[in-house]
Parts: sequence; C-alpha cells; structure tokens
Amino acid sequence: MLTEVSGDILLSKAQVIAHGVAPQDHFDSGLALSLRERFPTMYKDFRHYCKVGNPRAGETWTWGGTGGVRVTSLFTQDPPRTQNAKPGAATFHNVNHSLKEFAKEVKREGYKSIALPRLATGVGKLPWEEVKPLLKRHLGELGVPVIVYSEFHSGVEADERLG
Repeated sequence: MLTEVSGDILLSKAQVIAHGVAPQDHFDSGLALSLRERFPTMYKDFRHYCKVGNPRAGETWTWGGTGGVRVTSLFTQDPPRTQNAKPGAATFHNVNHSLKEFAKEVKREGYKSIALPRLATGVGKLPWEEVKPLLKRHLGELGVPVIVYSEFHSGVEADERLG
C-alpha cells in the first residue's frame, strides 16, 4: 500500500516518520536537518545511542517523543570515515537490510501508518527507480499505509488518505 504524495513530511499524520541516515550522522542536511531542528532531543538521544550502541549500516533506531511522535532512522549510508567527515553514500545492501529490520519493527510495534521520503535518493544518491522496489518488497505488504513523500513542498500538507 505505497502512495506517493507531494508536501511537507513534517506535517504528516502518519504514526512514524522514517528517514535514511548513517551511523554517527551529524543530521546537517535534508530531512535529517529538519528533524534535528524540530526535535533537538531526538538528535541528542541519537548521538548518545551512536556513542553507546555503536550501530552499523543496515540497522535501525527509533525515537519516541512527547505526544506520540516516532521517528525511525534507517542506517542506509555508511558511517563517516573520520569524526568530521561526511557520511558515506547509501548502498542497496544497507537499504535492503534497514528496510527488512524496519518491517519487523512495524509488525512488532503495530504501527498503523508510515511516512518516509524517497529513501536514500537525496544525500544517499541512489536512483529512485531501483530503491522503490525494495520499499514495495519490505513495506508494501504490511497492510498499513506507507506514504512516500516524492516531492518536498515546505508548509504544504499532503493528502495522505490514512483512513
């Protein structure tokens, strides 16, 4: 049940927003930066998790905030090689594994709806026409609305048709 929409994912009514990052990511561009600015506690918790948990590419991490906000970071990119370096590019291997882990979480936690951007196609630099089948395979048959924000339009609420 994948639906592509245009709008501002930060205005989504979905139960969980997922996005692609790297372990040890600085959240300094794109959706990650917007999430960091909107939920500074999430970023602080993410940094702590990375320091203590030493996550690897292909894994996931979910943050739960006040008011039921949930943000899942899918580790689609390789970590930076040094502390001040930019994260590595996304890989299909990492995207596949993180989506597989996320699908397990969706089932386990009973999420009712998911919103995510065109995963790993911005900073991650992968072609959407090759990432989309992975999304369909792992999330498309979960029986919950999966809203893909194909185009970003700041301040515009998308017609998500969640129910």
